[in-house]
Amino acid sequence: MAAQRGYEVVQEYTDRISGAKARRPGLDQMMADARRGKFDVVLIWASDRLARSVRHFLEVLDELNRLNIEFVSFREQIDSGGPLGRAIVVIIGAIAELERNLIIERARAGMRRARLEGTHIGRNPLAVDREAIYRDRCHGQSLRQIAKGHRISTATVQRVLRKHPTPIDVPNLQKTA
Repeated sequence: MAAQRGYEVVQEYTDRISGAKARRPGLDQMMADARRGKFDVVLIWASDRLARSVRHFLEVLDELNRLNIEFVSFREQIDSGGPLGRAIVVIIGAIAELERNLIIERARAGMRRARLEGTHIGRNPLAVDREAIYRDRCHGQSLRQIAKGHRISTATVQRVLRKHPTPIDVPNLQKTA
């Protein structure tokens, strides 16, 4: 493949890890060598060997473009060195952005529909025994002890005590006669 195009092979980069992973030893080494300027062209059998997600693929292509390194995919006949190849990369990027925006819009529409149907969105409210928390605080337990005893965070304990102060939290103001 490289000989057909008149390229000299500097190094082959391979991975035994799934292409779905963004961090792979072979890809990481290739990008490090690209940053060092060890080659001018990345020749790949198929673009799905480089990345499984469009986003990751575009990130790699964008970095290669910034480093002035051509990207050539044999199977898809993409060559970013020519004007048609650069146009295809731009089109792929535009489609990826459209896809991302459609996913966001569908998620928002689904949440709106669920709200209209009365479905609770988000985490369920935390069931807390407020009286027991007040009682424990009145008995002199620390916030951390209360949180551990009720299996909640200290922030939740503070929020409960702040919303409804107990006599221990509010100074007793009596008129002295």
